[in-house]
Formats: sequence, C-alpha cells, structure tokens
Amino acid sequence: MDKEDMSVIRRNRIAIGLAAGLAVVLGLGVWSATGSGSNNSKPVAQTETDLGVLGDYGDVGQPPVLQEPAAAPETPVQQQAPETPAAQPAAQPPAAAPVSSLKLVGKPVDKMGLVVQDGDGRTMYRFDKDTPKPEGKSNCNNQCAVTWPPLLSDTVPQVEGIDPKLVSLITRADGKKQVAIDGWALYAYSQDPKPGAWKGQGVGGTWFVIQPDGKRNVECLPPGVTAPAA
Repeated sequence: MDKEDMSVIRRNRIAIGLAAGLAVVLGLGVWSATGSGSNNSKPVAQTETDLGVLGDYGDVGQPPVLQEPAAAPETPVQQQAPETPAAQPAAQPPAAAPVSSLKLVGKPVDKMGLVVQDGDGRTMYRFDKDTPKPEGKSNCNNQCAVTWPPLLSDTVPQVEGIDPKLVSLITRADGKKQVAIDGWALYAYSQDPKPGAWKGQGVGGTWFVIQPDGKRNVECLPPGVTAPAA
C-alpha cells in the first residue's frame, strides 16, 4: 500500500471519529431538551388511576384520604334559670259563719209574761223529759216530734231579746240539728191555732212555754196542772 492510500484511510478514520463525537453531542442535546434529567420539568397531570379512584379494580395508586366534614359547633346548652318559688297565697281570714234566716225573739206578751217566739211568731216550748246538761239531748222523737215539731237549723239563729251565749245547736237522734236555749231543745206545738197562741202550755205536766233564759214559764197554767217544784 502506497503513501496515498494510507493517507485516505487516516482521513476516513478521523471523519468517522468526528461523526461519532457529533452524534454523542447531539444525543446529549436532545436528552437535555426533553427534560428527562432536568429538575425544572413541569409535573404531569395525575390521572384518576393515580388518585386511586379505580382502586376497587386492583389498579396502582393509593386510595385518597377522605376528610370528614367538619362537625357543626355544638350549641351551648343554656342553663335553665332556677325556678322562682311560687308565691304563697296570703293567709285567708276564717270564713264567717253563714248567716241564718231563722230568728228567735224573746219578749213579754199579755197574761203569759216572757216568752220566746220564732220569726213567724210561733210560741216555743221545752220538754221536761229532755236532758239539757252536759250536752243538750232531745227525747222527743217519732210521733212525739210530729205533735211537737222541733225547731231545726244548720246554723245558730239570729236572736233578739235573748243572750246569744245561751243559744246553741244540739244533735238529734236522726242526726239533724235542733236549736236550744241553755241546753233545752226548742219545739213548736202543732195544735196552736195561730202565731202567738200557747195552747201547749202545761200539756202532760211536762211541756211548758220557754223563757229567754231557758227556764220554764209557769204562767197561765190550765186547770189541774201544778207547776213543777223547780
């Protein structure tokens, strides 16, 4: 091989080396341009698979962390104001005793002297077989009470000409209340023909007109009737 041929081969080798070096340089430039090794590359958008939405199908990616909705702030419990004690009703005065429509009058009448009459003018009597003390008791019941109607009242009657302290109510055998003077029960007489009459005076020697102090009146006794000793 002559010198000219050797010179051609040498030039070819140099050209090949230069081409190879240029290719390396170009390759480095392309790699740098694509940003494969650059720290300034833009992030690639995440797909649904990357977010783990398709995790139930075994895809790659971590399931997203779901944040629970913030709990609504608790409304502070309002403390109930202490109950104000109910005002106690003012003490009421004791109820007044019902006013009776019944009335008793002690007064003097002609020939008889002091007597007791009810509001209708009927003469009042007492029965010596009654028991005045310690509590008044009537022994006139059944048919006796028809002839001698007891003076009944649920309230102490109004009085005129009589000491109110002497007037009271006693309880009869049937539970009804009967007016009494000094413990002696009061009766009318069914045979008296009109108000102010006293035909019951001295009947049986045990019935007498009563006086305002509760004692028997022994005036105008019928014939044959003797006044009791006391």
